Amino acid sequence: QVQLVESGGGLVQAGGSLRLSCAASGNMFSIGLMGWYRQAPGKQRELVATITSGGSTNYVDSVKGRFTVSRDNAKNTVYLQMNSLKPEDTAVYYCTVDARVGASFRRYWGQGTQVTVSS
Repeated sequence: QVQLVESGGGLVQAGGSLRLSCAASGNMFSIGLMGWYRQAPGKQRELVATITSGGSTNYVDSVKGRFTVSRDNAKNTVYLQMNSLKPEDTAVYYCTVDARVGASFRRYWGQGTQVTVSS
């Protein structure tokens, strides 16, 4: 089984910064894509950013230039550095890890961490 533990959420004023972390542990042969989703109240969950095992990144347009996704493969950890935060970034943020357990990859989800940006 694979476990993901998120940390780093909290309350911040608009224009501030937060850094989210998500560490994966358990019986994994390898880890592929890692990423972050978010879900604001009354809205659908949306993809925020992804990073491949080779380091290629992808972002939703609304966070480009403000958020940076990175990973430490030795620690099985993915990060999301969030700068110039806006009230519309307020949401529960979930990390995802595509891990190979057995013969195939499966997506695992973190428990979610609340990010609240006050105006």
